[in-house]
Amino acid sequence: MTNQRFTPENSALLLIDHQVGTMQLIKNIDKELAAKQSIALAKMAKILGIPVVITSSQEDNAQGPILPEIAETLPEAYEARVKRLGVVNAWADQEFHDAVVATGRKNLIMAGVTTDVCLIFPAIDAVAEGFAVQAVIDASGSPSDLSEEFSRQRMHDAGVVLTATNTLMAEIAQDWSSPTGQQLIGLLFTDVFPALGAEIA
Repeated sequence: MTNQRFTPENSALLLIDHQVGTMQLIKNIDKELAAKQSIALAKMAKILGIPVVITSSQEDNAQGPILPEIAETLPEAYEARVKRLGVVNAWADQEFHDAVVATGRKNLIMAGVTTDVCLIFPAIDAVAEGFAVQAVIDASGSPSDLSEEFSRQRMHDAGVVLTATNTLMAEIAQDWSSPTGQQLIGLLFTDVFPALGAEIA
């Protein structure tokens, strides 16, 4: 695993099962917050030109379609999404794995719903395969505090770096005064921390 700093040039974003139905399973944090943060990650990737791999599980069942805001933000990645028919661990799905490898990036930003089923396994397996992984915890979530706690601990023990949307954006922006940095700080104030943006305004 590399300790290289995550940058727009060496990172890829993986959005795992952010579906209308699966979002309803989030109970450990506000599910609207988790949705908002995942959409913000999609917008960040669009601003910075970071490759994105989207996957879904059994869209025709209770899990439902990918969040429409993600589909609208990243239409090409949405159209190319990996629709898993039942494989729990996305990393074990050959099409998904191949799509990630095809990005050519060794630093992976991951978010998934739920943390305790959809995020934990690909995050751990990717680290075991030599990728550096940051799991964005506030763009993910679990059905209970207990399952979330255990999943975070297990990922951490396996070498996955746990982070939050604002921390990840700050790291990858590098310089708020740059043109893309200005767009990202605007994104933080309008999408991630809208109340803070209103106070500053």
